Amino acid sequence: MPIEAVAGLCAVEQSSKAREARMISIKRYLDSAFEVEGEDGSREGDLATAAIAAYGASLVEMGNCSLEACPGVGDGLKRNLDELRSNLSPAIEMGALAATESKVGEELRGWGRGAAKHFEKKAREVKEMLLAMARTAESVGARDERCAGQMNAVTERLKAIASLDDLTAIRVSIEESAAELKTSISRMVAEGKATLDQLRGQVAEYQAKLEEAEAIAARDALTGLSSRLHVEAQIEKRIAAGAVFCAALIDIDGFKRVNDEHGHLTGDGLLKQFASELRSACRATDVIGRWGGDEFILLFDCPLAEAKAQTERLRKWICGSYTVGGGHGDLKLHVDASIGLASYEAGDSMEKLIAEADRAMYAQKASARGDGAGPKRPTA
Repeated sequence: MPIEAVAGLCAVEQSSKAREARMISIKRYLDSAFEVEGEDGSREGDLATAAIAAYGASLVEMGNCSLEACPGVGDGLKRNLDELRSNLSPAIEMGALAATESKVGEELRGWGRGAAKHFEKKAREVKEMLLAMARTAESVGARDERCAGQMNAVTERLKAIASLDDLTAIRVSIEESAAELKTSISRMVAEGKATLDQLRGQVAEYQAKLEEAEAIAARDALTGLSSRLHVEAQIEKRIAAGAVFCAALIDIDGFKRVNDEHGHLTGDGLLKQFASELRSACRATDVIGRWGGDEFILLFDCPLAEAKAQTERLRKWICGSYTVGGGHGDLKLHVDASIGLASYEAGDSMEKLIAEADRAMYAQKASARGDGAGPKRPTA
């Protein structure tokens, strides 16, 4: 073998060993960087734990984004991704993790196909509406051109009357011209009315479809409350008007345990009942929405003091015993909730308002745990 080739192989081998050494160093660094300090000061966790947690958080965000991007088909993907996330743990085997990854891919591809079909349908409806309007405009143009021709013919005949000497002939010509003119105008009016009636019907049909689509986008598919997109629009509307209002975030304590121990159908049933209780306890002027997962949001058009009184009244109403249908009959659950309240101040953004409400909610949750008043375990 030539010396140059041997030297080249040695260089490749040395480079490979150097890369391997760097990878080992990076692995050690990441292992140490992702260690988490426990409550007792000990170091716990590793890169795998952090990676699994990050993967689970990514699945949750993918579900939330899919619901915002296409409410019509996003709820199923979000529910399925949440279920896959609940099965993740640091002790998961590689085979199970690979199966989860494959399932996530299937879910995303299915959502992509569903979203594409959804938007294709909407685009087709808009195209049909535009074509209908184009056909109507074309019909009106053809009608006007035809009527113009008839008018010109009548005008030429009236001009010819001036050259007539016989009074009887003049009268007959005028009567014929007037009859044709009347017929032409009557036909134009009738055709115009038919065209307008047709256009009104088509516009009414597509307006109903648009209103239906807006209603779907404005409602959460599971609970029937306002969707996150609708609530965000309401917040922006109030900010633009400089209104006095407050936002409250509500989180069901221990909800993940309900899903883990009793399944997502039971969890969905609890969310529906909780939403119904919220709706019953709130005033007609309050905006009630599902923010995502087991979090809900309320908008109060009032100062902070009045909103605080309202949230205290709500807490007493929505916390307590719930009966949810399970796979083995009715299940009795005791539900507690944490509520974070924030008041809008001039100049605040929506993000800042929600962040303040979120901090207040988690501060209340931490305080409740410190007092030993954490979520109670559901009982059958």
